[in-house]
Amino acid sequence: MTITATTARERMLLAKEAARTVGLLGDEAKRDALLAIADAIEAAAPEVVAANAEDLRRGRDTGLSEALQDRLRLDEPRVAALAAAVREIAALPDPVGRVLDERTLANGVSLTKVAVPFGVVGSIYEARPNVTVDIAALALRSGNAVVLRGGTAAEHTNAALVRAMREALAARGVDPEAIQTVDEFGREGARELMQARGIVDVLVPRGSAQLIETVVTESSVPVIETGAGVVHIVLDETAPLEWARDIVVNAKVQRPSVCNAVETVLVHRGAAQRLVGPVVAALQEQGVTVHGDAAVQDLASGVAAATDEDWAAEYLSLDVAMRVVDDLDDALAHIRRYSTHHTESIVTQDAASEERFLAEVDSAVVMANASTRFTDGGEFGFGAEVGISTQKLHARGPMGLAELTSSKWLARGAGQVRA
Repeated sequence: MTITATTARERMLLAKEAARTVGLLGDEAKRDALLAIADAIEAAAPEVVAANAEDLRRGRDTGLSEALQDRLRLDEPRVAALAAAVREIAALPDPVGRVLDERTLANGVSLTKVAVPFGVVGSIYEARPNVTVDIAALALRSGNAVVLRGGTAAEHTNAALVRAMREALAARGVDPEAIQTVDEFGREGARELMQARGIVDVLVPRGSAQLIETVVTESSVPVIETGAGVVHIVLDETAPLEWARDIVVNAKVQRPSVCNAVETVLVHRGAAQRLVGPVVAALQEQGVTVHGDAAVQDLASGVAAATDEDWAAEYLSLDVAMRVVDDLDDALAHIRRYSTHHTESIVTQDAASEERFLAEVDSAVVMANASTRFTDGGEFGFGAEVGISTQKLHARGPMGLAELTSSKWLARGAGQVRA
């Protein structure tokens, strides 16, 4: 369905108007709308893949990084996965109307706190067409309208996906203005979205640390901050070699361009002789460049010298930093200095070290003996995710449907007045 509004503000106002009716849709109506969207995305796969090929060609010509090209790329299986994710969201329980608290006052007034939609959810992101679908589906399932700014790198892909989703809504009698994009207005559209306080109720940025920082500092709309992922894995003195090797390789290699991929590995000095060589070799076999301190270079061949910048790097590529630390205290101090509070994991068989790590590390997700790649809304059972919040207000960690709702109190009386 063609978008007729000619300015970014007009489109956001249309989304605000549509939010009134979308917020009143029942569970079955929202479920049916999402199933229609999933079918429409599958049917539009040839158009989406063709549009994506154009975006990828332009990205290569303009020097788009390999990491961003990987996030941008959509082939037929990835499009099918997008549709499958929408169906998973449709199958989740409706978050709207959940009773969060209830009580009766001494004067007989009954109070019920219930979950309600935000209204209009905005999102600014880059080179991630999956976010176009994920956030739109999560917003609709939670009774919200959505305004998207997906960046010029994915402009053609996002346009094809938005067109398919809007057509699906219209076919189901749901106001298609509930899905809006301001992509064609470029940076000015992003700026207007960030300044749309009173129209857009909450804004979720997804992307680089620079993009997120820009949105947080320049937006007048309330922001749920999703952070960059300088993710750590600590190999404790008692870490089994097989666990250490498999977890580190999976966390780095399974998909290196995402925010839950490990970027720094810290090895307890008492285990360094036993672990560093085999873990480095396993990483190198997968094409990973290891940037190590002097101790790591002494214990393994082919290791690049790490600089201070490596400890703060979110590589999003087949690179990883590795350092030998004196003990768990040293590892925790390193994490406190360099972590972006996204995800950290320890590999250990010492129960005291495990519990201390879980208690002391201040990140959105803290793990023991598991790959950091599990920090994901789908893996956590939320369906697709809005993002991974690294802040502490309202939402923290992978964000699903519940995090796209607010609340209100319903008071029911029988003529009571306050004395």
